Amino acid sequence: MQVSVERTEGLERRMVVQVPADRLEGEVQSRLQNLARTVRLDGFRPGKVPFKVVQKRFGAQVRQEVVNDVLQQTYGEALRAKELNPAGAPSVDVRQGERGGDLEYEAVFEVMPEFEVKGAEGMKLKRPVATVDDAAIDRVLEDLRKQQATYEPVEREAQADDRVIVDFTGTVDGEGFPGSDGEDQPVTIGSNTMPPEFEEALKGLKAGDTKRIEYTFNEDFPTTEIAGKTAVFETTVKAVEEPRLPELDDALAEAVGIREGGMKALRGLVRGNLDREAERASRERLKEQVVEGLATANELELPRALVDGEIDALRQQMKQRLQSQLGEDSDPDLPADLFEGQARRRVTLGLVMNELVREKGIRLDQDRVKQQMQEIASGYERPQEIMEYYRQNRQLIQSLEVSVLEDQVIDWIIEQADVEDEPTDLQELLNPTTRQAGTDAESGAEAKSEE
Repeated sequence: MQVSVERTEGLERRMVVQVPADRLEGEVQSRLQNLARTVRLDGFRPGKVPFKVVQKRFGAQVRQEVVNDVLQQTYGEALRAKELNPAGAPSVDVRQGERGGDLEYEAVFEVMPEFEVKGAEGMKLKRPVATVDDAAIDRVLEDLRKQQATYEPVEREAQADDRVIVDFTGTVDGEGFPGSDGEDQPVTIGSNTMPPEFEEALKGLKAGDTKRIEYTFNEDFPTTEIAGKTAVFETTVKAVEEPRLPELDDALAEAVGIREGGMKALRGLVRGNLDREAERASRERLKEQVVEGLATANELELPRALVDGEIDALRQQMKQRLQSQLGEDSDPDLPADLFEGQARRRVTLGLVMNELVREKGIRLDQDRVKQQMQEIASGYERPQEIMEYYRQNRQLIQSLEVSVLEDQVIDWIIEQADVEDEPTDLQELLNPTTRQAGTDAESGAEAKSEE
């Protein structure tokens, strides 16, 4: 077998492989002989079909099968012989050999870049450190009060924190669009569950009032038909409801699942959750600095095949999110260049992480994989079923292993780094997860009550 490789442009390579005819002919003859012993043809008994008949009838088909198989085998052999690491599937052009003689084909593909990781050792990092005080606990308890609020209809005009029940119909240029209609839709003013402009426009309205509310979509809104355009919502207020907040007492604690210990136990649970949230957020800030440092220090020439694959994955994820919000029938136009920068960054970081794993001999910690799987499963009603589902789904397990291995690499970088603790305000650290801390406190209280 003869192999020649030409460097074309960037990471692209053109490889020409020549395979002697005898390697193909021997396999073709062997397969035809096996076929002659088993094939059934009218006019012949099984196993008694003359070889020439089999050769005439099936020779071209068998040769094509052999050519495909030998091509796959020799492609791998040629890559190993030339020590090439392809970044994606090749484009193959068979030049000769499909009808006889030597097999010759051309394979064009990109190779993985060769590089040395820069900036992984001696990074200067700042670790945000925040203190959980009584004021932080009080803020979470206030959120819990709001979550447990009851609403009563009022005759007055709507104001901040009121819940307004509305019907609305939206149009852009006189036409409807996905998600443009709502009936008996509850909107809490100030909750940001709807665009702030929409919620703000409800202030001063009372039951029975109607209003045309305008909202302009961002220029980069994924649905290009309405991106940058102004929607008009014909809105009717059906009711204005005022919140009634419960007292901060043992009854509130019981309402969120604390059956013993009352408010004291609830405050302790909130403090513990905030401590964990602060630790997790601090870790995430460190991780962001590490990732940014690696991305900045390593500007790589990237295989187009990897970038395009990442773009496709990002586009599919975005499409699924938008369809969950706008409806399955929506088909948002998501151009590739919308994801180009993010895709290139993710490919760069993936290559850098893989190289660090290889260079530093970092091995996957299966205990951490199991622990992370348990943490994911704990958020579901039947955690054992979720864990079993993961074990039976190799794709999910591989995704989890990649995440854990990435964390191990980041841990290694942090160990080598110059880390300075930086006092930080708790709300600033948790933002935008401060609201979630209250939800976690409530779910944690419910979980504890079920034990």
